[in-house]
Amino acid sequence: MDGQPAYLTRWPASQQELKQLKAFNRKLARLPRLKLFNRWVLRLTQTLLRASQLGGARRLRKQGLSVETRLISTGEVRVPVRIIRPPTPAKGVVLDIHGGAWVIGNAQMNDKFNSAMATACDVTVVSVDYRLAVSAPIEALIEDCLCAARWLLDGANSEFAGLPVTLVGESAGGHLAVATLLQLKRWPDLFARVKGALLYYGVYDLTGTPSVRAAPPDTLLLDGPGMVEAMRGLTPELTDEQRRAPPVSPLHGDFKGFPPALMFAGELDPLLDDTALLAERWSNYAAVEFQLLPSTPHGVIHFPVALGSAVLAHAHRWIAATNDAFYQPG
Repeated sequence: MDGQPAYLTRWPASQQELKQLKAFNRKLARLPRLKLFNRWVLRLTQTLLRASQLGGARRLRKQGLSVETRLISTGEVRVPVRIIRPPTPAKGVVLDIHGGAWVIGNAQMNDKFNSAMATACDVTVVSVDYRLAVSAPIEALIEDCLCAARWLLDGANSEFAGLPVTLVGESAGGHLAVATLLQLKRWPDLFARVKGALLYYGVYDLTGTPSVRAAPPDTLLLDGPGMVEAMRGLTPELTDEQRRAPPVSPLHGDFKGFPPALMFAGELDPLLDDTALLAERWSNYAAVEFQLLPSTPHGVIHFPVALGSAVLAHAHRWIAATNDAFYQPG
């Protein structure tokens, strides 16, 4: 594509990968779209999720990993974190912020991805079990993630001292990761320790970017026409002008001093413009690699398709390269 930004790369999917992905898309098209804020559905989903996670720590230990759940605090804020350590000495630390549309999920939900990342990249992964928006305002979720970031980055935390730190967030977790970075700038010494951000198809403007507002009824996976109202439901006390202000809508923040970033977004994802606009603004201050995934809807790294696995492998290589650039053996 002529004239495309230097940071933008169209993912070089093979014909076989595209054929498999399109076949999976046809299956997605037959499924009901996800709708948020039905409290009974959310409670049932969360209960089923926790039931599926029984024995999760035991499975990780069988892979040679160690796992720990700890309640940490910074100031008056306390939040649980799940820590997965690799079998070899860590060369870096990842602060992981899970997705789930702000209303479902927990830190353990990402065990599959975080255990693979810990092994492939020789990193310790700290996943934040932040409060959910069914019982707390969006600002409280950001506060929890900031608490975990400050705890991890504090020089008094000897386990992580001197190790390069990468923030990772998917979907709603991408939103919280960028909002956390914006808030972290109030502590320049801590902010400077963050060496990279890995963001999968995040939400960066809660008033809805153009692709969100134009999302049709046949949007794959997500309820296209209901997305703007669903995001407004997170902040019912705010006007759109107030919702657009950072950190609630991190797209409109100040990216000066931000670390390099790797971003992924799908061509069929209504959140595509969120990543495209974020990449454009972020790239004015730091190196950005934005991978546009052809024929791809939201949530691809969870799908049983080769392209999703290839995206994760590329992300692992990027994290490992970031760590190699900054890791200094003690």
